[in-house]
Amino acid sequence: MGVEIERKFLLKNDHWRTDEIKGVPYRQGYLSEGGPGSVRIRIEGGKANINVKSATLDMSRLEFEYPIPLAEAEQMLRDICIKPLIEKTRYHVHAHGKLWEVDVFEGDNLGLIVAEVELQSKDEPIDLPEWVAEEVTDDKRYYNVCLVDHPYKDWV
Repeated sequence: MGVEIERKFLLKNDHWRTDEIKGVPYRQGYLSEGGPGSVRIRIEGGKANINVKSATLDMSRLEFEYPIPLAEAEQMLRDICIKPLIEKTRYHVHAHGKLWEVDVFEGDNLGLIVAEVELQSKDEPIDLPEWVAEEVTDDKRYYNVCLVDHPYKDWV
């Protein structure tokens, strides 16, 4: 069984950006939402996967992910995923001994930037980089599946 333990944060500034960090474009959509979990199709650069994740609003969730053919993922995103799709560029940033994933959203979520860090346990201590601001792990608005129905452009 796969378990993801992850914390989400907003950012204070762009000090995480360096010339060495290259982003990877992501496009993803959901085949299901609500209920006990979600089913996501994602194209990450040139590869694709299907992901099943529990819907608990917590830093720890069940997660299962499997590779799928790129052409099939493109067809699912185009023809059967709930719209709008989530479009973002993901940057991998090493800071304070951790790998941070910084997502810079595009499309209907333009302007939203979120940093995530995966942990080994819920109580694992982390040193926050100076560019990290407010934690939003428990705020469902920042979950990608919620950004489909309530995109950032519609927030007050």
